[in-house]
Amino acid sequence: MRYPRGEGRGVEMPEVGIPSKSARAVSSARAARSPCSRFGTRMAECEKAADELAAHGLSTTIADARFMKPLDVDLVLKLAREHEVLLTIEEGSIGGFGSHVMQTLSDNGMLDGGLRMRAMILPDEFIDHDSPTAMYAYAGLDAKGIVAKVFDALGKDYKTETVKLA
Repeated sequence: MRYPRGEGRGVEMPEVGIPSKSARAVSSARAARSPCSRFGTRMAECEKAADELAAHGLSTTIADARFMKPLDVDLVLKLAREHEVLLTIEEGSIGGFGSHVMQTLSDNGMLDGGLRMRAMILPDEFIDHDSPTAMYAYAGLDAKGIVAKVFDALGKDYKTETVKLA
């Protein structure tokens, strides 16, 4: 587990740090077919992906997990009940936030039906040094990769759908 550096998005930060009284995630107000639950610094890319998906007629909910533990189980189960696709997006490896969400979904029987769950993580391989933007694009953790993953989960070809819009 690491603590992020720099500025965060989606949460007002006090001048002096104070312990959080809530371990609840924050969910955007967009009604959606496919939620993106993100943990870490990929919020801007999730927002770009949501805009791109909207251009394709797919609404998106963005849930800012804020905490890995304790997991906001109520929100995870609500997202699973109300959506066709559930993505988790993180700059971690196998066994992180996405695995925690999948275990929760499994324990509650949410993977027994039609929910399409995908965990987007860094690949388990050495990534050549480059700019963070290029490295996240290589890993598929940029807006384009997120959109492609939603299309893949829905059984649609992103390239074909993009050509239809042009």
